[in-house]
Amino acid sequence: MPLLPSAPTAGPPTAGPPISGRTRLYAVLGDPIAQAKAPALLNPLFAASGVDAVLVPVHAPADRLDEVVRGLKAVANLDGLLVTVPHKLAMCEHADELSEAAALLGSTNALRREPDGRWYGDNFDGAGFVRGLAAAGHHPAGVRVALAGAGGAGLAIAAALLTEGAAALTVTDPDRDRVDALLNRLGTRWPGRVTAAPHPPSDIDLAVNATPLGLTPTDPLPFDPTPLAPGALVADIIMTPAETPLLRTAAALGLATHPGIHMLTEQLPLYRSFFRLPEQSPVHPERADQAGLAD
Repeated sequence: MPLLPSAPTAGPPTAGPPISGRTRLYAVLGDPIAQAKAPALLNPLFAASGVDAVLVPVHAPADRLDEVVRGLKAVANLDGLLVTVPHKLAMCEHADELSEAAALLGSTNALRREPDGRWYGDNFDGAGFVRGLAAAGHHPAGVRVALAGAGGAGLAIAAALLTEGAAALTVTDPDRDRVDALLNRLGTRWPGRVTAAPHPPSDIDLAVNATPLGLTPTDPLPFDPTPLAPGALVADIIMTPAETPLLRTAAALGLATHPGIHMLTEQLPLYRSFFRLPEQSPVHPERADQAGLAD
């Protein structure tokens, strides 16, 4: 999809209405969930839109996801779900209909309840990632990409980068089944531009971590940035901490870095449209610190 211009800077978020019996509910599902930034961004968006709604975090253990989702979908005033690691692939099974992007990827990170009660799923991870790159002055057209991670987020990012004209994409992941699934899904649509390798090649323009590695201090690096060429950009989709060990290591090597928060903040206009919220100026990425997003 084409990159869209960044939204104008908004003023401070207004206080929303008090929670009442009329408040509509949204939930973000993950395992773990403490790192989720969506409530800090979507709740001010609801308030600024004048919508009486609240987004709450829900820790849905992977082995109980089906049980949790069935219960949530039975809640009559629940209007939408957001999805984070590791549930983006599995949540496709809980959608009655998928967008073209979500169907291509077999992954969804947002579902809404339609007026007839059916659930419609879409995926905005890839669009948010390329919008974030563009907003920072990094355009995907013609770049050579190394992608670590072939899960739900990795699939979405790979498809979005290829859609925006990335010249070549090499994926690394220790799970060979996930790598094969990515190659099968994307290789036929972009023949000759998607390959797999045990390690990221050094002659690339953009290296992306689309794995959960970096969420905890004891995690190993998803890949070693040392062999990368001096002009390479290293991007991470991890949002907490804001400066991951990968980004810190890359910066120490003199490489340009791109933090994960942009991927979420640039999805706000897309969520506004998806959830049919009234038009208004969404929270801008530059207000991330004010919203407590750089913890």
